[in-house]
Amino acid sequence: MHDAIRGSNDDPTGEHRADEPWPNPRRAWYGLSILTLVLLIATIDRSILSLLIEPIKRDLHISDTRVSFLIGGAFVLFYAVLGLPISRLADVHSRRLIIGLGIAFWSVMTSLCGVAQSYWQLFFARAGVGAGESALAPATFSIMTDSFSREKLPRAMAIISMGFTGGVAIASLAGGAVVQLVGGMHEFTLPVLGTVRPWQMVFFIVGLPGLVIAAMMATVEEPRRRGFISGSAAAGRGAAHALPVMDVIRFFVAERATFVPMFVAMGIKTLLGFGSSQWLPSFFVRTYHWTIPQIAYAQGIIILVTSVAGLLLGGWLAGNYVRRGYDDANIRVLLIATILVLPTSVLFPLMPTPALALVLFGANYFVAAIGIAPANAALQIVTPNEMRGQIRATYQFVFNVVGYFLGPLFVALFTDYVFRSDSAIRYSLTASAVILGPIAIVVTWYGLKPYARSVARASGWK
Repeated sequence: MHDAIRGSNDDPTGEHRADEPWPNPRRAWYGLSILTLVLLIATIDRSILSLLIEPIKRDLHISDTRVSFLIGGAFVLFYAVLGLPISRLADVHSRRLIIGLGIAFWSVMTSLCGVAQSYWQLFFARAGVGAGESALAPATFSIMTDSFSREKLPRAMAIISMGFTGGVAIASLAGGAVVQLVGGMHEFTLPVLGTVRPWQMVFFIVGLPGLVIAAMMATVEEPRRRGFISGSAAAGRGAAHALPVMDVIRFFVAERATFVPMFVAMGIKTLLGFGSSQWLPSFFVRTYHWTIPQIAYAQGIIILVTSVAGLLLGGWLAGNYVRRGYDDANIRVLLIATILVLPTSVLFPLMPTPALALVLFGANYFVAAIGIAPANAALQIVTPNEMRGQIRATYQFVFNVVGYFLGPLFVALFTDYVFRSDSAIRYSLTASAVILGPIAIVVTWYGLKPYARSVARASGWK
């Protein structure tokens, strides 16, 4: 299979690429810091809606199921459509430009959520946020893989993943403060825009800073591409020629024993994780009668502390396994995290007091974070450079459609149609974990040996 896609794009200079030095460490770590900030802003913009569920339900008169479509379905609508074509551009063109344009677009669309006057206007503004964010992951992780060696990549992935978990935390902390700030405001009317409610002001406040971050992408270095299976690097530039889509499909099919378990397991894990996290504020409001600012501050602090510890531990564990010669290092750590996260996912919604629920939620987030960086590094290592963006986009499609769309919907369906009561959301969260957790464990375990074989093959790429 690998010989089949070499074809006429072979570049004799490609065989020397393995000897080329990695990017200047200062520039690589600077780029990592900016991309971490970008991911943080993206996560805030996509996550802030979970803090606004109750006032949105009240003002737009909608059910939990319709809210779940705002959280996930609207977001993945254009994300799914645009992800693959944008990823092909990321495989051959300027990745930092693609990211910068994406940031600017989703930031404007986040702000436009603040002028929505109906369910469908808010739905399509959220769809615009997803469209902009579809440019982020393929280009970002491609840059990362070309900036850090295999041994350093898990640690770099752990740091950039702090942008995701930190974004969730800051969305809670800052979002709680903003909700509290605008809570005492009265709605007002603007020409053309119409009535602006307090919760709509939140979208204006969190959306506009992204335009500044978009401009900062111009300062990030575009690293030279490496890890080509087809030797398609252009002399002196490290630029790839676009491979035909059928070549990418053939490679994926040839490596299906590695990719399918990885995609399925991560889809199930994100379905469970997003389902829990997006409904957590409503769970505390309905079960323990907390206010939104109360749970926002508590959730933000817990996530900020536990996620950093979990990410660093996961990156260290994976790097340690790599140094000890384990080809399956990244998936091995992911399996450990998947096993450990199950009991806390089942138990935290059932706790009799909010304090106990928060303790177990913190433990849950800590062990879940252990697997994030190794999972991201795992995919990049076994994917050739010239198709990294496209396969990453496919992975993100599963991540977002299965996790971000179906996760909140999965919980909402239990609440609306099984338990038939908003106050039963705790049982919906537990039922989701009981069903999904064991499946994720089995699928992850099944993928260990195929992944190790793929890593061994990838070590020969140029």
